[in-house]
Amino acid sequence: MSGYIRLGVNVDHVATLRNARGGGHPDPLSVAKACVAAGADGITIHLREDRRHIRDADAEAICGWAAVPVNFEMAATAEMTAIACRLRPHGVCIVPERRAEITTEGGLDVVGQSEALRPVIARLTAAGIVVSLFVDPDPAQVRAAAGVGAAVVELHTGAYANGHPGELERLRAAAALTTQLGLECHAGHGLTFANVMPVAELPEIRELNIGHFLMGEALLTGLPVAIKEMKRLMDAARRV
Repeated sequence: MSGYIRLGVNVDHVATLRNARGGGHPDPLSVAKACVAAGADGITIHLREDRRHIRDADAEAICGWAAVPVNFEMAATAEMTAIACRLRPHGVCIVPERRAEITTEGGLDVVGQSEALRPVIARLTAAGIVVSLFVDPDPAQVRAAAGVGAAVVELHTGAYANGHPGELERLRAAAALTTQLGLECHAGHGLTFANVMPVAELPEIRELNIGHFLMGEALLTGLPVAIKEMKRLMDAARRV
């Protein structure tokens, strides 16, 4: 047994579906509430600079509701920092962001951007927000995250999910390093029923953030069934 592991559900693609047609349906807040009713421990939203899915009104509604911790993903910009300080979500996860990308394609370069990140993290922390950095499972990036004042790192599991050799071992080593550095460890990106258990087994990981896969599964089986099955697999992994 290695303790309880939380599931954060990302509802960005509910907004993607709504925006494809316009109007207000499906509503990300309503889906967030349904996720929590089904067993989700938290809700993740990414307010992108281009507002391609979650919009300001969604962020305000979900952060205002906040029946569970809200994980507010954002780029390290002055605009997003100001919005986060106003909305005061439980946590902010700073992610890299490029206009041309379909989804987040890799971890943040904390080593190369440490001077720019430090004041953003300080301002968010002063506002009472727990700050996480989304990083590849690279020891240098994990150490840099601790050095700039982050409380949490979220390990990017995309390469693992895509079947790249050696990625589980990299995740294992990076997760172990977080404990040595006093960081809380989360993980996410590309996780599915088929690949979640080896990641959930890593004892240092306290939270997994999963979105796209669960929204896709919900089309087939319904949201409660999809979330309950993911929770079952994560809990089973902790009993191994």
